[in-house]
Amino acid sequence: MSDIKIEKEAVKEPKVDKKTKSQLPKPAGYRILIAMPEVDEKTDGGIIKASQTVRDEEVSNICGYVLKLGPDAYGDQGRFPNGPYCKEGDWVVFRAYSGTRIKIYGKEFRLINDDTVEAVVEDPTGVVRA
Repeated sequence: MSDIKIEKEAVKEPKVDKKTKSQLPKPAGYRILIAMPEVDEKTDGGIIKASQTVRDEEVSNICGYVLKLGPDAYGDQGRFPNGPYCKEGDWVVFRAYSGTRIKIYGKEFRLINDDTVEAVVEDPTGVVRA
């Protein structure tokens, strides 16, 4: 039997153009700024999704990219005795519908609380809400 090598493409930071970056809020206190991945408007089979389906997928998304941590995020040693749950540049899983949702030039972001992070994942492409 031959060895099969599977090359996994590295998952990178979501693209945020200069215009959008200049408008990003600085998270206050213990909040974390999350960039949300864009939802595909077509199924794998090429069928165009209804706009309500796309919206539902955006709102209930449970995975995002950590852009910025607020100055007090993970600062409470009593609540986080083992240190921070995540850092800038991590892909994280959090509760569906959590945080404050904002759109800047059509790109969605969320501000979530530091204790909302439930896991760090290396590859978010297969993470979906069950």
